[in-house]
Amino acid sequence: MNVYTTEKIRNVVLLGHGGSGKTSLAEAMAYLSGITSRMGKVADGNTVSDYSKEEQKRKFSISTSVIPIEWEGYKINVIDAPGYFDFVGEMEEAVSAAGAAIIVVNGKSGIEVGTEKAWELCEKYKLPRFVYVSNMDVDNASFRQVVEDMTSLYGKKIAPFHLPIRENEKFVGYINVITEAGNRWQGKEVIPCEVPEYNKANLQICRDTLMEAVAETSEEFMERYFGGETFSEAEIRAALRTNVCDGSIVPMTMGSNTLCQGVYTLLDDIIKYMPSPENREVAGINMKTNEIFHADYDFSKAKSAVIWKTIVDPFMGKYSLIKVNSGVFKTDDLIYNVDKDIEEKIGKLYVLQGNKPIEVKELHAGDLGALAKLTAARTGNSLSTKATPIKFGKFEISTPYTYMRYQPKNKGDVDKISQALQKMTHEDLTLKAVNDSENRQMLLYGMGDQHLEIVVSRLLNEYKVEVELTKPKIAYRETIKKQSDVEYKYKKQSGGHGQYGHVKMRFSPSGDLTTPFVFEQEVVGGAVPKNFFPAVEKGLQESVIKGPMAAYPVVGVKAVLYDGSYHPVDSSEMAFKMATIQAFKKGFMEAQPVLLEPIASLKVTVPDSYTGDIMGDLNKRRGRVLGMNPVAGGKQTIEADIPMSGLFGYCTDLRSMTGGRGEYSYEFSRYEQAPSDVQEREVAARAAKVAENSGED
Repeated sequence: MNVYTTEKIRNVVLLGHGGSGKTSLAEAMAYLSGITSRMGKVADGNTVSDYSKEEQKRKFSISTSVIPIEWEGYKINVIDAPGYFDFVGEMEEAVSAAGAAIIVVNGKSGIEVGTEKAWELCEKYKLPRFVYVSNMDVDNASFRQVVEDMTSLYGKKIAPFHLPIRENEKFVGYINVITEAGNRWQGKEVIPCEVPEYNKANLQICRDTLMEAVAETSEEFMERYFGGETFSEAEIRAALRTNVCDGSIVPMTMGSNTLCQGVYTLLDDIIKYMPSPENREVAGINMKTNEIFHADYDFSKAKSAVIWKTIVDPFMGKYSLIKVNSGVFKTDDLIYNVDKDIEEKIGKLYVLQGNKPIEVKELHAGDLGALAKLTAARTGNSLSTKATPIKFGKFEISTPYTYMRYQPKNKGDVDKISQALQKMTHEDLTLKAVNDSENRQMLLYGMGDQHLEIVVSRLLNEYKVEVELTKPKIAYRETIKKQSDVEYKYKKQSGGHGQYGHVKMRFSPSGDLTTPFVFEQEVVGGAVPKNFFPAVEKGLQESVIKGPMAAYPVVGVKAVLYDGSYHPVDSSEMAFKMATIQAFKKGFMEAQPVLLEPIASLKVTVPDSYTGDIMGDLNKRRGRVLGMNPVAGGKQTIEADIPMSGLFGYCTDLRSMTGGRGEYSYEFSRYEQAPSDVQEREVAARAAKVAENSGED
């Protein structure tokens, strides 16, 4: 592949709802530019961008892939991002590397939640964007409906650049709004044709909207527009490019991916209207001078780059996908990883075409490439030289809140599983593996149930280890509400030394639920010698690990040793420890033991129309709604306290209630007494386990 300079590069991300036609659009682009000799299909599992076994099996994109396309002396890095919400982390990575976006809308389904989310992402990162309506060859696809819906949602920004020509319900050609010329397809060729009568009125409306936008770019144009003058095509295109780059116009175009119709003009429009990296700004901090370093994709400045994605594949190895922010990267360069404080030689430079690495001599500022086998590098790291170490800010990645407990099917695979998960967490920042030692369980956090299911499937197919997901255990606690006064004598007589320990203890609530127990002694007259106090405390330490009621950790107990007795020969630390353990069991159960459950503070953000449903559902889950705050975009944030047990499966339920528009986050807040039915259930479960003679978890 040739080397391209900054002004010849376009970085474009394909966004949209799952199944709207992003991957097939990328495939059509690859076919037209000559990368492939025949067009693959998502259904057949032979597309360039969906190369993993999981994607081919499930027939949708799971991870972001890049297809660099050479088009008329320019290089377009097409970034194909997944549309399903479980893979939003991949989408966020893709957007961070792009300089512009194409929001793909299915002409048949119209605007969906994914379309709205894609728009919000573009707004957040201030990305210029096109809207491309796919599936125009389908009978009931309506370009006009999508234009109307987009305009009602986002206002006058929306400007159709092309209009479809239909004959006998078939998509046969398009009208270019700028040149007011009709074109029709004959096989692969496009031939000029007359604008049909029924299109003329609509064409005039669209053209007037465009001309208004052109006139608004400068005062001179405004005067000419009101003077009744017409603009030349070159002037229109230059003005529209300015408008598209600053986001004041969002062009709409359409086509059919499977028939490769409309894709040729889309590629042309990307080059004509979308910004090259040199039009965009990026800044980091020079770690030596602590000054702001304006990289701004300038090839003449010191070299710097940021790793926007990592691919760890058992077959391909590890690739760090980089975006060059300034300077020129060349083969065998020595680069410095600012975040890890490591200097490494990069060896060869690649561009990835799906999963196919292609060697290149150099990468100019603004280009996307890949480096192989950078051992310490992680997504988000900044790369530069030791002479001018530059650190760039990290992009935001969604936090995973859905979690399941995972257990290896085969006990011998534990190490293999942890290594495989470590590799997968390098690749996917929205996946977390957590060791919850308190409840003796391993947890897997992800963006949704489907995300976790795919992780399990990948572990089996790629790393050959099997795990099963189960419902996680809730971290309940046990405490007491009243006081108790108990004694226990531990006596054992056998040949030789016996065992003797005798304690009298009082148990009461300590009032502090953050510590397991408080130990005090009020022994008078040496009834229990001082050297046995540590043994009593050790007995308490062992007792609070697993409570007597339901085997959960104990908190908030005050234990006072006030009397007892000892035997000068038979008493030992062991005996006093055993006496304390038994006294604790007895005293705890006599002091009205209760179960405490963890409470999370939850925030749910949903469009106004769904607030009633959400509140009703939270009440069902024993949640307490604390209040509502309006946020931008006609949404409300509902704040509530909810038991952690009520959050299980909430991600899926929230999506189904809000059609995927709802988002939530939570964090642990405190412990509260659990209702009696929850306590009884847990105690019964504990009794059943003891009956099985396991005694263990």
